[in-house]
Amino acid sequence: MLKAMHRIHNETRRSYGSRRMAQALQQQGHAIGRHRARSLMREAQLVVARRRTHRYRKAEGDALVAPNRLERQFSPGAVNRVWAGDITYIRTRQGWSYLAIVMDLHSRRIVGWAFATQADTELVIHALEQARRSRRPAAGLMFHSDQGCQYTSERFVNDLKANGIVQSMSRKGNCWDNAVVERFFRSLKSEWIGEQEYGSHEHAERDIADYITDFYNYRRIHSAANGLPPVPYEASIY
Repeated sequence: MLKAMHRIHNETRRSYGSRRMAQALQQQGHAIGRHRARSLMREAQLVVARRRTHRYRKAEGDALVAPNRLERQFSPGAVNRVWAGDITYIRTRQGWSYLAIVMDLHSRRIVGWAFATQADTELVIHALEQARRSRRPAAGLMFHSDQGCQYTSERFVNDLKANGIVQSMSRKGNCWDNAVVERFFRSLKSEWIGEQEYGSHEHAERDIADYITDFYNYRRIHSAANGLPPVPYEASIY
């Protein structure tokens, strides 16, 4: 079993704590609980990676701020009812890159994302467009974000209205109102990026694309999705 644990630890870039490690081992046919997994991880010195995150500019002045319609209801009951988005910084040797994502809150699947060297309104619109093209949601979908200047811009607000999307925003300075997306970025940086420094923007984009489209959506276990990765979870309910 220790051999299997080492393999899972390496394949997930040191991202699984005892709970997910136990779930992964159970899915491979091993009879093990969380406490036993924790004990074996300590014995094998399998340490979970951790990394601090960064922030970007919030809305100022006459920004178009929407009310918090989501109110931390992070389990909407079905896909394509509530999406949530945010932006994070990615360090490279060529400077900062920026990742914008759109997550379906029911399955936790990343349904749209965009990567660029500028954290502007174009970035978040590209992520949302990708999500719309791949999911084709009905009118009335809710999109939740923080009060970042990109999401309060007139262009983004009008884009939501034109596509029948209802906007919701976190209260100012309250990261818990968008906790699921914040947790995704924390997982990306601790589980996947770790302490590595990308040599270029292109290198960062390729590696993060692998995380989203292969590991996170298809292989990363989620307790909110019955212990399944997002895509298999969606397949199990539809």
